[in-house]
Amino acid sequence: MKLLIDANLSWRLVNLLKNDYPEITHVVNEGLPRAATDKSIWEYAAQNNYSIITNDEDFYLLSMSKGFPPKIILLKTGNQSTRYIAAVLIKHKAEISQFITNTQSEYGVLEIF
Repeated sequence: MKLLIDANLSWRLVNLLKNDYPEITHVVNEGLPRAATDKSIWEYAAQNNYSIITNDEDFYLLSMSKGFPPKIILLKTGNQSTRYIAAVLIKHKAEISQFITNTQSEYGVLEIF
């Protein structure tokens, strides 16, 4: 399961999550600029079979207008520390895995609280 962390989240999440999510990366690791537009991140993820982890509601809107892939994991945790966000993603690992691998699902966004 390939995961791409949006620019609005810390690149440090990669190191905190790589044991649980071996195919996780951050947009800056993929050569995208920190100021990459949501649309360019969306297109990169779609072309490279990534699901996007973000706390940016704009990706929800993109999903509503463009459909999926990519699938979106939308964090609804508010402004939290990087370690807190990592813990939330680890806690929801089974749910995230099922969401991403379920090709029969009609849903393109998973909200994590």
